[in-house]
Order: sequence, then structure tokens, then C-alpha cells
Amino acid sequence: MLNFMSRALEISLNSEAVLTNVCSWMYYLPFGPFKELRQIVIDITVFLKRIIEEHKVSLDPENPQDFIDMYLIHVDEEKRTQIETSFNAEYLFYIVGDLFIAGTDTTTNTLLWSILYMCHHPDMQEKVQAEIDAVIGRDRPPSLTDKISMPFTEATIMEVQRMTVVVPLSVPHMASESTVFQGYTIPKGSVVLANLWAVHRDPQVWDKPNDFNPSRFLDDHGQILKKEAFIPFGIGRRVCMGEQLAKMELFLMFVNLLQSFSFSFADDTFQPMLEGRFGLTLAPFPFDIKIQKR
Repeated sequence: MLNFMSRALEISLNSEAVLTNVCSWMYYLPFGPFKELRQIVIDITVFLKRIIEEHKVSLDPENPQDFIDMYLIHVDEEKRTQIETSFNAEYLFYIVGDLFIAGTDTTTNTLLWSILYMCHHPDMQEKVQAEIDAVIGRDRPPSLTDKISMPFTEATIMEVQRMTVVVPLSVPHMASESTVFQGYTIPKGSVVLANLWAVHRDPQVWDKPNDFNPSRFLDDHGQILKKEAFIPFGIGRRVCMGEQLAKMELFLMFVNLLQSFSFSFADDTFQPMLEGRFGLTLAPFPFDIKIQKR
């Protein structure tokens, strides 16, 4: 599924399939990237709908297992009240699709970038592991309550996100009304793309922006320093709705990995480049690593 999503996001922006944004009928062309994109959408749709159907069969209202079960239970409750509602199986499909497509590929790529940067900067990896050992040790799994006591680890994750913002142009937004911004008129209905990459690499905002330096997110007391220009999830009322979930996932997964393993390049004489493969998301090129149990 990750391969499907990664490929779809890549060809959506880096092939003729990008034309479907202005000529929607081209999506149905029976050749090339249009056909490939359509088949990926079909395969993902089948996968997600099968998951929902399996939940319908196994549903136990007294013991819901996850979000899908809770949603299906709520649908049944709404049906019994006979109140007109937007809760239905079709909408559930789109919600689950958002969770898979918007949340899975982005989190995966951020973790891949994190491992790649730890291989490039073994000194930073050792500092993160030292903090993990001091706060958590090696005998219990990390908890979100540990996060406040691990500022360098959090700063390292933030610096990876700054360097490799996984959705460089955010997602397309649309102006709901005509407005004037810094002397430029943005007509109602205009598609607006926010260049998050440019913000995160702006030399007027960041000192040596192309250098990997987690300490830029720490104050003089070693605590997390909030920076207005750090916006990997976007900004404003249309900020990524999964921001808090993603932050929790990244912290727990990253700490789990570095608590148990050390990462280095498989070939000490070859270091993979840090340029990524640009689709809708920014993914690292495949790289080989050596994993050692701590």
C-alpha cells in the first residue's frame, strides 16, 4: 500500500497526469500515467472498502476495537433516531482514505528521513540515544509523558521536519473570496500553494538553513524553542488536522527505534544523497543501512 500511495503521489505531480488538475476528463485516458494512476486508485479503493466490510461483519457494539467500529456504531444510532445525518458508509470510506493517504505516506517518509539523517550525523544519533537512556532507559517502552523530559530528541525530530518538509508545497488551497495581499490581488476561486520548503530554508529566518542543527530549536536552558517559521503542517485554520496525531506517532516510533537500535550506512565509503524524490510528498531515494541492536 505504501508503494501504491508513493507512486500515485509521484506521478500526480511528475508526469502528464498533473494535467488532470485542469482537465479532469484526462483522468480516464486509457494509456500511460493516466491508466496507471486510475488503477492505483482502484486498488486502494478495493483495499479500504474490504477493511470496512470486514469491520461490519465482526462489529461488536459492546466492544468497539477502533475508529471504524465507533463510526459504524454511530451510523446505527443515527438510523434509529431517524434524524437526517451525514454519517454513512460512503463518507466513512473517504475518512479512512484520508487517514491512510494523508497520514501514512507522510509519517513513513518523515521516519525514513530521520533514519537517513541519523546515519549522516552519528554524533546526533548518540546524543539522542544518551537522552533516551537517561530518561527512559532500555527496559521499558517510551511514553508520551517522556516527551517533556526529552527536548533534544524532540528538537532532532523538528530539525528533520524542517530540512525535509514532506509536503513541500503543502496541499492546494482555494481563495474563498477575493483579497489583496501585499499589493497582489488574489481572485476568488484561485488555487493557492504555500511554499513551505522556501519558508524552512529561508536564510533571513534560519542561520545556515542548509545545515542540520537540532540545537536551533533549543533555548539557552536546553528547552524547546518555538519558532513561528517552523510550519511543517501548514498554518492557520486549514492546518493539517492530523498534526497532533503525527507528532505523537513520530515521537514514539523514532524513540522506539533509537532506544533499541543504532543505524549506520551499509557501505562506509558511500553516503546516499539527501535530495529527495519529489511528488506531492518528498520521499528519500532508497538507501541501504546497517542496523545494530544496542
